[in-house]
Amino acid sequence: MRTKLFSPYWLPVWFFAGTIAVGTFVLHLDASHPGGPLSFMDALFTATSAMCVTGLAVVDTGSYFSALGQNAILVLIQLGGLGIMTFTTLIIMLLGKHVSLNDRIAVGQSLLHDPSFSLARFVARVVVGAFALEATGALCLWLMDPVGFSPYSAMFHSVSAFCNAGFSLYPDSLSRWSGHVGVNVVFMVLIIAGGLGFYVLNECASFGKSLLMGRKPQRRGGAYYLSWHTSIVLKTSFFLVILGAAIIFTAEGLAGTGPANMGERLLTSIFQSVTCRTAGFNTVDIGMMSNVSLVFMMALMFIGGSPGSCAGGIKTTSFRALCGFVVAQFRGRSQVRIGRFALSQDALNTVVSLFTIAVILVALGTMVLTSLESVGDSYLMGRDKFMINMFEVISAFGTVGLSTGLTPSLNGAEKSMIVVLMFVGRLGPVWLLSALHSWQTERRYRVPTENLPLG
Repeated sequence: MRTKLFSPYWLPVWFFAGTIAVGTFVLHLDASHPGGPLSFMDALFTATSAMCVTGLAVVDTGSYFSALGQNAILVLIQLGGLGIMTFTTLIIMLLGKHVSLNDRIAVGQSLLHDPSFSLARFVARVVVGAFALEATGALCLWLMDPVGFSPYSAMFHSVSAFCNAGFSLYPDSLSRWSGHVGVNVVFMVLIIAGGLGFYVLNECASFGKSLLMGRKPQRRGGAYYLSWHTSIVLKTSFFLVILGAAIIFTAEGLAGTGPANMGERLLTSIFQSVTCRTAGFNTVDIGMMSNVSLVFMMALMFIGGSPGSCAGGIKTTSFRALCGFVVAQFRGRSQVRIGRFALSQDALNTVVSLFTIAVILVALGTMVLTSLESVGDSYLMGRDKFMINMFEVISAFGTVGLSTGLTPSLNGAEKSMIVVLMFVGRLGPVWLLSALHSWQTERRYRVPTENLPLG
């Protein structure tokens, strides 16, 4: 029983829960919020939101929390952003314990989808690379606007951006820099880098280093190329950013809700397309955006970032696999081909399971939140709340952190549900399902099969 409780699948669950508990205790201290009271539920909500790099906030982070509270949030963001498996592995190494072959394979499949990688070298590159990117981002923000971004503020926002957390020290997030190209670019680069995944960043860094040093990267068929996984992540991410920006730009222009200046509207459209995938920062008032933009933003939040990254959602690779599955069905093909390879049946089963579980969780969360929010209301009074509630639920599940303004008004029961969604969304429903499966034993028999009329 003890072996199952501390298996590679359950270790992240306990570490996440334990860290959130410690963070809740620190944030609940009077020293963390000297300006006013903070209930235990609000402390738990904030700690979970920070550890799960979501960004949903019940109080203004910059004005309500003291230096102790802000530092606690920053530490939680960093721990959650770098990934629970990365930190768990690092702790095992620092304690001088030997990582078993099963643990090594489990970590490899979780982070790199490659069980043969070097654990020590990978963890070192992840930590050093993350800190280097965050330090560079903080320096750029401070140099671009020393008044708006003090050294601490620049560091806080750089870590929050790379870890895709969305926590800001300003009540209007980044709205005051909506037209500042430099600040927008820095945040978008950090958000995209944090959402691509450590494997993709490592491979891109190695690829770029080979080009700079004049060495020929790996090649096949006379053409240079990155790995199949990296190429899918990069292409899908680029497609989603461009498509999202185009739809938001067009929708806000037609509705007349975006900035009047064409250049600023284009910049804010690109930024929102990037940030709504998982980051949670905003340069415009989300509550004032058109319904078309909000609907498509919910789709982007549901997809999220890439595997092994700071992002949540069902991931870009799952979205690409689902698209390939639909195309294969229309073409009558038995294989789901993506690029130069086809998906295995096990991978396809995982994708379908992930999508199904995610849809069920979002649907249940939306129904529960709508029921709690609309008690005693007629249809005409509560119909506008459905989209707002769904937006909040998807934002929590996708660990995005964007809100139309509903978060501060949630009651205790509603906050509890959002906390669960953030926790499940950060760890991933498939990971939690695998943890539950690790407690069960495979049956040694099979029952007869039969066809059932479908559709």
